Amino acid sequence: MINEELQQWFEHTDALVGELLEDGTNEEVYHTIEHHFASENFDLLEKAAIAAFKLGFEIEEPEEAELENGDKVFAFDIVTEQMLNAELLRAETKAMFELAQKCNVDYDGWGTYFEE
Repeated sequence: MINEELQQWFEHTDALVGELLEDGTNEEVYHTIEHHFASENFDLLEKAAIAAFKLGFEIEEPEEAELENGDKVFAFDIVTEQMLNAELLRAETKAMFELAQKCNVDYDGWGTYFEE
């Protein structure tokens, strides 16, 4: 059974891929995918970043950010290069979601850039 939150990320993935393709992004090239992780606890976030690094992922330096309500949160991205294929991205999303769950941090989805 798929976790309800993970199912929402799958729906996000399908929608985002569909929108990018509809807008004319080049589906023949690799896209830079940025998976977002966050936590109010810097130590937990740092441990998650280290775990991701040990798994061979490229990670961005953790940063502090301010939410709309003024609360502070710490965040980092895992960066991958993928073809814009919903099935591949769903599998990658599942792996990232499970990593976040294992490390007790929040998975905040993924984004990419339009490719000409």
